[in-house]
Amino acid sequence: MEIVVAIVQALLLVAAAPLMSGIARKIRAKMHSRQGASVFQDYYDLAKLWKRTEVRAGTAGLVTRIMPPLFLATFVVIAAGLPLITRACPVPLLGDVITVLYLMALPRFVFSLASIDSGASYTSIGGIRELIVGVLVEPALMLVLVVMALACGSTNVGTMATSVATFTATPPVAVVVAGVAFAIACYMEMGKVPFDMAEAEQEIQEGPLAELSGPSLAMLKLGMSVKQAVVAGLFIALFLPVGAAASMAPLDLIVGFVALIVKMLVVFLVVSVIENAVIRVRYKYLGRYTWFAVGIAALSFVFLIIGI
Repeated sequence: MEIVVAIVQALLLVAAAPLMSGIARKIRAKMHSRQGASVFQDYYDLAKLWKRTEVRAGTAGLVTRIMPPLFLATFVVIAAGLPLITRACPVPLLGDVITVLYLMALPRFVFSLASIDSGASYTSIGGIRELIVGVLVEPALMLVLVVMALACGSTNVGTMATSVATFTATPPVAVVVAGVAFAIACYMEMGKVPFDMAEAEQEIQEGPLAELSGPSLAMLKLGMSVKQAVVAGLFIALFLPVGAAASMAPLDLIVGFVALIVKMLVVFLVVSVIENAVIRVRYKYLGRYTWFAVGIAALSFVFLIIGI
């Protein structure tokens, strides 16, 4: 049954990720007093890209070819291991936070490596930009996960979710502050303004997207949408386990499935509103915002040490 749950939730995130992206675009359009495209526009775009011919730069090598499927597959694997429908990890081997962090770092590394592999100057700068964002954001993520591991007594995401759901994670103030820091870091990791990767406006922000077309571009765009859903799912699994199934009973699983959909919609709604309420800033100033998240994560660690 656990394997079935893992496959179902992974397929759910893959199928729903373009819809979540479409809803976010629709909210942005409404906040800008525009009609906006259909919430299903991402599905239409992916379908058109899958039908087009694959075209690659003449200097592109093996890394560029394997990057899109690897990017998508990695986040599908992460989605299968997170405790989204249930409190326990469907695949315990994939539920360790260290494994999750390494798996999340792999697509970013290959993405940046592909930007250099293409040989184009714009894509190389875009890849370097992606690495810098990772260096700025990942310290907050890692520090929060260390705090949660110490507070819950385990590095397993399922055990952490169960501890938070049963209010046994101590000290409680440290856990709450860690949740705030993690929410900010997840917003950054999802690539929202001003940490976003532009969709079509500037090649310097697109990175390898500028050198891809056809099915490869479709896989990468889908992978980026799935990444947002996975990051949101990780936050939900750790700090919003309310409604997740405590057992493998059919009724509990149905309730957990519905609760996951509702929590995902709420998280993406909040993120979309925040994204359209902030302004873009010059790239060199992004470190100020990321250090704010690191500071809150460090504060949670201090609260953990003093026991409050």
